[in-house]
Amino acid sequence: MPELPEVETVRRTLTELIVGKTIRSVKVSLPRIIQRPDDVQRFETELAGHRIVEIGRRGKFLRIVMDGLVLVSHLRMEGRYGLYGEGEPVEKHTHVIFKFTDGTELRYKDVRQFGTMHLFPPGEEFTNQPLAKLGLEPLDPSFTPEVFRQLMSRRKTKIKPVLLNQEYVVGLGNIYVDEALFRAGIHPEHPADKLSGLKLDRLHDAIVATLNEAVNAGGSSIKSYVNGQGEMGMFQHALRIYGRTGEACLECGHPVEKTVVGGRGTHFCPKCQKPYRPGREQSKVKPGRPASRVSENSEVLKG
Repeated sequence: MPELPEVETVRRTLTELIVGKTIRSVKVSLPRIIQRPDDVQRFETELAGHRIVEIGRRGKFLRIVMDGLVLVSHLRMEGRYGLYGEGEPVEKHTHVIFKFTDGTELRYKDVRQFGTMHLFPPGEEFTNQPLAKLGLEPLDPSFTPEVFRQLMSRRKTKIKPVLLNQEYVVGLGNIYVDEALFRAGIHPEHPADKLSGLKLDRLHDAIVATLNEAVNAGGSSIKSYVNGQGEMGMFQHALRIYGRTGEACLECGHPVEKTVVGGRGTHFCPKCQKPYRPGREQSKVKPGRPASRVSENSEVLKG
């Protein structure tokens, strides 16, 4: 947490709040958050005088694009940004402050202190860690059913760990993987390469629809997530399977169960999401098969 919808919500909020502002100075009080460069004073000095021109996203990472620099920021468990007036009291656990020439400040607060920041010349962020090995962007038009089927056909492990692996598909975390698998009617332990083409198409559409609905709802405020204006996400009220252990399945009424898959707590309905049995998957559709269409109500978003 946060996952793609939460980071996308923060991206949209920061776009409204700070694009066009010029950084006057930067103050870092927790050096280990700054991963690149390895000199915190250099980080502070290099940012001074740069204007913010765009807020982008790659998976769960924010890209704060400036005129000559790109800051890659990962919020990890509880990192959050907020815009304040220069004279407002600084809250506890505020570790980085970007002071703008208009008298406002962008403050980064992180209770768990797991967040990271990397500074790059434009374009170099994509060829260096942490973005270099990231996989498919699920809300990008390039994330097609055909591409998804080809990727999954080479993965011989359980489908849930595959979807959580950021080198295959980016931005998906525990909440939205559970939700997408339930929507697609796929057991979280089903081997990825044994899924039929029809089920993979269904899963592709479930991933896109679930993420779009979550983005439109502002994300899910599980634990302590809020956007850049301190507002909670509302998608947690629409969760169909995650966190509903013991409750009746919304589709069939069977009690929702919880297990551990790939080291992660996993929610599923044993009736709607049948376990894999060899021979049950009859017709594997080859890559290139015409895909089922995403719901017309699901807006495709660019990352």
